[in-house]
Amino acid sequence: MKTRRDALKLCLGTLAATPLAGAEPTAPSVASRIVDAHTHFYDPTRPQGVPWPAKETPLYRPVYPKDWAAEAGKVGVRETIVVECSKLLEDNDWILNLAAREKSILGFVGRLLPSGTEFAKDLKRLAANPLFRGIRPDSGAMLRDIATTEFVAGARMLADMDLALDANGIGDLTLIATLADKVPNLRIVLDHLGNCGDPQALRQGWKEGIATLAKRRNVFTKVSALVEYGGPEYGKAQVDPAYYLPVLNHVWEAFGDDRLMFASNWPVSEKGASYEALFKVVAEFFKTKGGEACEKFFWKNSQAAYKWVDRK
Repeated sequence: MKTRRDALKLCLGTLAATPLAGAEPTAPSVASRIVDAHTHFYDPTRPQGVPWPAKETPLYRPVYPKDWAAEAGKVGVRETIVVECSKLLEDNDWILNLAAREKSILGFVGRLLPSGTEFAKDLKRLAANPLFRGIRPDSGAMLRDIATTEFVAGARMLADMDLALDANGIGDLTLIATLADKVPNLRIVLDHLGNCGDPQALRQGWKEGIATLAKRRNVFTKVSALVEYGGPEYGKAQVDPAYYLPVLNHVWEAFGDDRLMFASNWPVSEKGASYEALFKVVAEFFKTKGGEACEKFFWKNSQAAYKWVDRK
């Protein structure tokens, strides 16, 4: 049985994961296991194309697990939860088919709308696959419908099926808190730090919203999209961990070690900085919180939120 002292050695020490074939040697690990709880995979060259990302942008290219592994493997990350960005129903199946072949994918958060007329049918069909671990509705539609009877009923269905709901792009975080109160057995995951904005100029409304959400024990938060807030120039965000301390300190004080999780938002994170750079930012912060906090942040909390299981 690991002691706290052993865990602290893992967090502060030199445990290195075995490099991927053809990859650069990995950096020292901060935990016994690392799960990236937010990545996107897609292929614009498919016959039907993709509704996102936009053409003629750096993100408009085929993005597969092998591409992610080439970057994430440099810091010892080999497992991930995929989050769907496409509004096309069939793209849920495309990811699940991909996941069937890719053991690095521990789970998938699909794209459905709880207030949709076909929601119950589509959810039951997709959830028959154990890799399907929840949904992230379109942010605009969720903002429009979150208080409706239909949306709340759909959220209760998610909870009854032991699935999670991701929330993104909801500026008024109290709306998510109200939903958490209405469906207290639903695990809600706040994506991208609730769109905190510039860490050096945090809005008071965001601070208060995070504090309000943290009082709901069924709400988790991904420390994702962090470097995207680090500067306006593509790929040249601040990489000094100290720059991000205001936002990291605030979510840590609000949520503590049980409900924060590591998530990159790759490849969108490339708008800010490299995978290695974003990983260093969060690793430097959580190393100061001790070994058990590292274990929770880098994999245990994502398992608590999504109920993913190890791939055989």
